[in-house]
Amino acid sequence: MSKDRYESPLASRYASAFMLHLFSPDMRFQTWRRLWVALARAEHNLGLPITAEQVEALEAHITDIDYETAAQREKEVRHDVMAHVYTYGKAAPEAAGIIHLGATSCYVTDNADLIIYREGLKYLRGQLLAVVANLSRFAEAYKATPTLGYTHYQPAQLVTVGKRATLWMQDFLADLEELDFVLDNLKFLGCRGTTGTEASFLDLFDGDEAKIDEMNRQISAEFGFDKCFDVCGQTYPRKVDSRILSCLSAIAQSCYRMANDIRLLQHDRQVEEPFEKNQIGSSAMAYKRNPMRCERICSLARYLMADAMNAPMTASVQWMERTLDDSANRRISMPEGFLCADAILRLCQNVTDGLHVNEKVVESTVREYLPFIATENLMMEAVKRGGDRQELHEIIRQCSMAATARMKEGEKCDLLSRLAAQPAFGMTEAEMEAVLTPSAYIGRCPSQVDAFLLKVRPLLSQAANGTPDITL
Repeated sequence: MSKDRYESPLASRYASAFMLHLFSPDMRFQTWRRLWVALARAEHNLGLPITAEQVEALEAHITDIDYETAAQREKEVRHDVMAHVYTYGKAAPEAAGIIHLGATSCYVTDNADLIIYREGLKYLRGQLLAVVANLSRFAEAYKATPTLGYTHYQPAQLVTVGKRATLWMQDFLADLEELDFVLDNLKFLGCRGTTGTEASFLDLFDGDEAKIDEMNRQISAEFGFDKCFDVCGQTYPRKVDSRILSCLSAIAQSCYRMANDIRLLQHDRQVEEPFEKNQIGSSAMAYKRNPMRCERICSLARYLMADAMNAPMTASVQWMERTLDDSANRRISMPEGFLCADAILRLCQNVTDGLHVNEKVVESTVREYLPFIATENLMMEAVKRGGDRQELHEIIRQCSMAATARMKEGEKCDLLSRLAAQPAFGMTEAEMEAVLTPSAYIGRCPSQVDAFLLKVRPLLSQAANGTPDITL
């Protein structure tokens, strides 16, 4: 790797080998060649003057791309597609005259992008499922472990460690639904001509519209698409890019939310992300154990959420049948969006696979706040013993404020002793202590986790299938 030239950190530090290969020049330009082969094959099948030998010649030279020739030609003609048409023709001279017949540049550029984006989304789906699978195991293990709940990041009623994980999972499952919708509704551009009218093919096929439709069906099927856009200009609708990046942004939002929760909990020493034996937390403070993975998730997620704004701005300014001010932006924003989502999900897999719960700290925190949490139950018990509900509520309010003020001075909570000292309460401190069982204050958390995981379980078998191959 050259040390005197800038390289995107997404490529050098964060993204997977799979995603880097998917958006590589080889993948892009080989896909162009496969599209040219598919076009030639369909035109041959439908009676145009293209021989089987010419199609075979093109097929034989899909991967041996002479990038030097292509680069030199592009300098001369200032057109990347025509530079590659020229280079392909040099490799397969017997077919040079029929490459790109009837097509416009967007036939290869846009269809290749759709193919690559589809494979990227499939891969990210697997990555997302892997995170859900990790969290499902975590939720199952800690479904009945009481922990302090927070609203406004202030102590609230008890929940469980596992129940909290299902909140993260539910966000990820919403992202999965959105991703599946995008995949299920992804259409192919096909070969539609310079303004989407298919005029060139109307001429080539002597006005036979059925053959044009069949040509597009054959090309689409060769790449695994069963639908083309009903109408188009020169390009596929840029709303597609907006939908894709919006989906990736949604994933980033969920990852950020989970990672931020973990960062807050790690500050309280309740939950910690993985930390290797020889890992260094700080160059100056050797004792530090920073949540650096979760911080990185949040950092990259902010970038992806901002990157997603590119697509709607581009989609909104497409002039009539097309304008080229989308090209440079898409060349950066779309691959970077995929690489960033990949990096974030890989980090999330790492964190959720080794998430550590400091159970003694969790228990201590619960015990510290449990007297406050139990006050409603204590009040109801005191009413059963003849107390006045409104009077008891005021006693609890006053004693709670006093106990809280004492805790702010660094002293232990003395709420129960204060309540026991009130004759109207009619309960001893020992009697109050007897009802302070944390599991009595977690509501339906364990059964909620069980019911949730029951619905998730069918998806988890998909997560075990591993990384998909790139299929074109």
